[in-house]
Amino acid sequence: MSTVEVINNEILKAPRTRIIQRQGPFTLHINLPGFNLPEPSDHGHGPLALIVESTLEPGTHIRLHEHTNDEIISWVPGGVMRHNDLTVGELVVDDRHLMVMNAGSGFWHEERVLSSDPYLRMLQIFVRPRAADLEPRIQFGEMPTGRPNEWRYLFGPENSDAPFFVRNDVKFFDIRLSNGSVTALPPPPKGWDSYFYVFTGQVLVDGIPFGEAETGLIRRPSRTVVSALEDSVVVCFSINPNAPVVRLGTVGK
Repeated sequence: MSTVEVINNEILKAPRTRIIQRQGPFTLHINLPGFNLPEPSDHGHGPLALIVESTLEPGTHIRLHEHTNDEIISWVPGGVMRHNDLTVGELVVDDRHLMVMNAGSGFWHEERVLSSDPYLRMLQIFVRPRAADLEPRIQFGEMPTGRPNEWRYLFGPENSDAPFFVRNDVKFFDIRLSNGSVTALPPPPKGWDSYFYVFTGQVLVDGIPFGEAETGLIRRPSRTVVSALEDSVVVCFSINPNAPVVRLGTVGK
């Protein structure tokens, strides 16, 4: 099923996903990091199970439902996603706030976009936890202020210096690049891999073009240069491919 393009035996590039689920006004474009490998044996890559580009039209209501054994991150670069659950209550996730649902043994929530809200395009990231049936909890708060053309570290493993955490070896960064700017992917720890997703715009990664919704996997990377061909938003993950994982999640098995 892989449509990966291997470049210099280093960058494993995949086009915009063809795995799309349409549920009326709610559409999911499902990105499977494991499918960036030429011969995938797993839809995920280590603890990173999948990335869902979700679009919600104004007036969409996703009714109360349960998640178990998933670490679910809601990243909203524009617009609002209105969350409600049985424990914390109502929260609004937007371009200033991040939410991490450590579902553990079980967590119920619902999501909605009001008819007066703008069209929403966001990422929901599913991380496999290190163990089954951990204590459920929710993290919600303001993200660090982002600076143009600088990576912003948003979540990492427990006891890391990130402002939010997941219960496995995954780090997550985002960046807003201006046209013509040049940077490098965040360097992962030794033995870890990098996986990136172009949310908007077009960039060159070590000279290779990547457009909107295209992804790249780099196994044990050295310094990787990113050049913006236009204003762009990119996210990047550092992943320990050998981390112990539990494949029991409601979504991210």
